[in-house]
Amino acid sequence: MKHPSIIAAHEQSPLLEPEPTTNPTMLKHGLMGLRAMRGGKAMPQTIGHRGFKAAAPENTMAAFKAATEAGVDALETDLHLTRDGVVVLCHDETLQRCYGNKAKVRDLDWSEISQLRTLREPHQPMPRLIDLLEYLDLPGLEDIWLMLDIKTHDDAEEIMKRTAETLASVPSKTPWSTRVTPCCWNATYIKLSMTYLPDYHITHVGFSTSYARCLTHIPNISFSMLRHSVASPFGGRFLRDMKQLGIPVHVWTVNEENWMEWSVREELSGVITDEVALFHDVCDRIGNAEGQAPATNKGLRKTTAPKSWFLYQKARFWGEMVLIHFLITIFLARDWLKHGSQSRHINKIERSTTKTHHKDRAG
Repeated sequence: MKHPSIIAAHEQSPLLEPEPTTNPTMLKHGLMGLRAMRGGKAMPQTIGHRGFKAAAPENTMAAFKAATEAGVDALETDLHLTRDGVVVLCHDETLQRCYGNKAKVRDLDWSEISQLRTLREPHQPMPRLIDLLEYLDLPGLEDIWLMLDIKTHDDAEEIMKRTAETLASVPSKTPWSTRVTPCCWNATYIKLSMTYLPDYHITHVGFSTSYARCLTHIPNISFSMLRHSVASPFGGRFLRDMKQLGIPVHVWTVNEENWMEWSVREELSGVITDEVALFHDVCDRIGNAEGQAPATNKGLRKTTAPKSWFLYQKARFWGEMVLIHFLITIFLARDWLKHGSQSRHINKIERSTTKTHHKDRAG
């Protein structure tokens, strides 16, 4: 039996279609560049964060199945390598938080990890990437695409190579290159994605709009940004520029209703959320409401609450912004220590894409 989103897509009206005002270059991004139709209006696509985390243990097959049954447009998950080179779906470097084991994922073989179960009920095993790909190839799930957040704890070349091998090993009715996007935190991983997955759309996932701007020359790039990084005045300019360039922008992790409304107002390409059902409710309400402004420009809802409450919310918003930018600085410093100067890697990518462009024109 097809789940409701697939029925709507194939038998009633397209679930995903570009707005009339969408930049035509957005179409080159395939499913990643489209917007969902809800309530007769174009909305951001719904992307299940680690599956449907609110309904089942994160990054488990139960969470992914719950997400597809809830009608998501895409799934987001995280990649790590086991000691024997198996690509598994787990967010953390260690197994402590989700599985109660203090070991790091890379320090155990798949045969050991496969015996673990989540601390959260219903107790679930950790899936491999191959398990999720085989599930997404089932009839009725062909329109669901996948974001692979490639964590930076493993050897960069090894995890990219193993990911490419896994994708190549699973037959699909439609090419995985049209349904899967590797999500890379820095230029090192982007360059490796271009090497090992040359036909795939690439997503840069990160915090810095300045860093993202340096990557706009890469063909078929899209961005998955922390919501706070694009909610400031500089972020607003970034969103406008990316829309003009036809580059999709998705944001994470959006679980509060006011942020969901802000995402709709900003006409984002997609929203990565734990609260799939709530986001659908918000989209349906906004889509069915005529002439109602869904949110203010800063992610704070219009309210009739006392002024003190409004001031508290505004102070909280900017407090979060300061904290996030502090954490961004720490993350970028750590990344520089581990991978070296990113400007050097970006320049290499730019030279590589320029050579390819000239070669194509000469051909």
